[in-house]
Amino acid sequence: MLQICQCFLCCTTAPPKHPPAERRQGVRSHKHELLDDLQKLKLEFSDSMPDSSNPDLRRHSKSVVRNRKFLRGKKKFNMDPKMGVCYLIEHGFLEWRAESVAEFLYKEEGLNKTAIGNFLGEREEMHLKTLKVFVGLHEFSDLNLVQALRQFLWSFRLPGEAQKIDRMMEAFATRYCDCNPGVFQSTDTCYILSFAIIMLNTSLHNPNVKDKPSLQRFISMNRGINNGEDLPTEILT
Repeated sequence: MLQICQCFLCCTTAPPKHPPAERRQGVRSHKHELLDDLQKLKLEFSDSMPDSSNPDLRRHSKSVVRNRKFLRGKKKFNMDPKMGVCYLIEHGFLEWRAESVAEFLYKEEGLNKTAIGNFLGEREEMHLKTLKVFVGLHEFSDLNLVQALRQFLWSFRLPGEAQKIDRMMEAFATRYCDCNPGVFQSTDTCYILSFAIIMLNTSLHNPNVKDKPSLQRFISMNRGINNGEDLPTEILT
């Protein structure tokens, strides 16, 4: 066994015998081949890389980076509305003004409606101003109250906190009365009836509510809400 191993080592480690001139020629040839391959790789690499001196390519690259940051900001907003708005302001997509933020919330696609509602419902002054501008972007002229409510509540989802809902419905009632003067004697009437409609909708369509309110019961529940007077029956119907 030892003899076989020794013979194997001898066979594999013994250097090939070539004349010196022939060996030098082979080295030169191999060197030239390597240089050619290296040059080809450099050309391929330069073709695949964008030309930094090309202004169109630079603008395109900046646009791609900016779009990615904007999408990242929207994702942050959907997870945490305040953090997302701060990110978008920091990167120049928004201004910390009620008009800028409200238009973003109203017009931008892909935003989580629950996140929009939570942001608008906060009680800080900037949030209240944003809510007012946001509601003002809706056009309620010549719509009955149910149609206007449907349009308003389609643009976001009502938060779960009663105080937030209260602020948002108060802003809605003010806007609706501004768009439709003379329909109600006061914004309080619109506010109370809007809440009654939301509760009615929940009662009629929630399968857990067994005692569905009738028309007469709904009319009775809303007597005297128009500054002490009854609303026309056709409106409540």
